[in-house]
Amino acid sequence: MRDIAVFSGSAHPELAAEVCAHLGVPLLPVHVDRYANDCLGVQLQANCRGRDVFLIQPLVRPVQEHLVELLLMLDAARGASAARITVVLPHYSYARSDKKDAPRISIGGRLVADLLATAGAGRVLAMTLHSPQVHGFFSVPVDHLHALRELAAHFSRYDLSNAVAVSPDLGNAKEAAHFARLLGIPVAAGAKQRFADDRVQISAVIGDVAGKDVIILDDEIAKGSTVVELLRLLREQGAASVRVACTHGLFSGGALKRIGDQPEVREIVCTNTVPVRDEERTEKLHVLSIAPALAEAIRRIHNGESVSALFDAQA
Repeated sequence: MRDIAVFSGSAHPELAAEVCAHLGVPLLPVHVDRYANDCLGVQLQANCRGRDVFLIQPLVRPVQEHLVELLLMLDAARGASAARITVVLPHYSYARSDKKDAPRISIGGRLVADLLATAGAGRVLAMTLHSPQVHGFFSVPVDHLHALRELAAHFSRYDLSNAVAVSPDLGNAKEAAHFARLLGIPVAAGAKQRFADDRVQISAVIGDVAGKDVIILDDEIAKGSTVVELLRLLREQGAASVRVACTHGLFSGGALKRIGDQPEVREIVCTNTVPVRDEERTEKLHVLSIAPALAEAIRRIHNGESVSALFDAQA
């Protein structure tokens, strides 16, 4: 069996350290330098020759810096004769650029997938991609995990006799339905139309939410425009209480405070796929760890075991 080597970029070293703790292996050092001409340089400071290398790097702000850093890490590992290189992408931010919805627009999700493969990625381990078709952008094998098990385990502690899971839009309704099945509760969905990155309209909620304890489920929350708009509609339709859940808690532009200030919101739950700054946290925020799931997937990939069996366990 090839030896395992795990490296982390600078995007989220805390998560990488937690994954390594679950694996029982050290997190190996990486040196990132910025030269006088503003170019980045990366050195993996441990032997890679003949080893099974895993590079952990979510694409979070500054996204372009962390992307280039990851590409340089891939190039360094390939140049150091790694036997296999797996990119662990807890958050693939370019997944939102997945279609041509305007003339002469780029499809960044596919382009960045090509860049990762060209730089040396032999496999990708991702968590909750924005849409299913992004999986097909990659020319290398992709293991696509989700955090529904962790989120469902958290909410199962509550009295769910009057609860309903609500997806903000029809695109996420399948995931919301899966989440609802795990909890044994009904599901509803919003009819959303997006006009700009921070401007959306939800014209109706398909399903019964009047007098219900609502759990809003989304894949990511950035500016929070969708959640705030959905809260307005839920308020009009007489929802009793609201809890908000997502996998990727980006919370840009004061979104966490804006959502938390809504009186009907009792709790905001996300996972640690992306770092949440301490100064942004509120008493309503609860962060769940997906490090055990990532560690188990890495272990299975390294040992040549079925990762789809892990999906079955999550179901």
